[in-house]
Amino acid sequence: MGIISRGFGGRRRESSPDLPPGQYLTHDFPVLSAGPTPRIPLDRWQFSIITETGEKHTWNWDEFTALPADEFTVDIHCVTKWSKLGTTWKGVSLDTLMADVESAADYAMAHSFGGYTTNVPVEDLLDGKAWVAYEFDGEPLHPEHGGPARLLIPHLYFWKSAKWVNGLRMMPEDEPGFWEAAGYHMYGDPWSEQRYHGD
Repeated sequence: MGIISRGFGGRRRESSPDLPPGQYLTHDFPVLSAGPTPRIPLDRWQFSIITETGEKHTWNWDEFTALPADEFTVDIHCVTKWSKLGTTWKGVSLDTLMADVESAADYAMAHSFGGYTTNVPVEDLLDGKAWVAYEFDGEPLHPEHGGPARLLIPHLYFWKSAKWVNGLRMMPEDEPGFWEAAGYHMYGDPWSEQRYHGD
């Protein structure tokens, strides 16, 4: 298909206990996207959670940004082998968004403006593990980094932190999203180097 390359790397892993195997430290914020950058006006932005029974919970931008938000600092790790340590974000935790959602699903599919999808186990979205982030480093999140809001699941490879996120669809069974269907790992743990199917 021509969209997976195992030749991203080339830099040796720096010695740091904060760097997963095969990663190198970067101080900039590389931009990698599978297509054009969507530009979503805030008056058209919305985020929805659709349960396995079809029940839909939706927030517009004003409703979403009025929810309790966290400011937090995390390390992020891209499957293309860069890691950026100590990144600071602001966003709404999935615990807050899921508080009134009745679902017994074990998996969720994140959907984005532009058609991107990625699958995530529900247990990796809850208990303070994931957010829908709308600020980076004290500023509104720029479109090239997924603004106005992106999913942020820092303990998984960064492709799971879907840019331009607009919703979650709850699923009783796991199924691959965009990159997973193209050969990336279904889970994506950086510390286990789960980059591709078979890793």
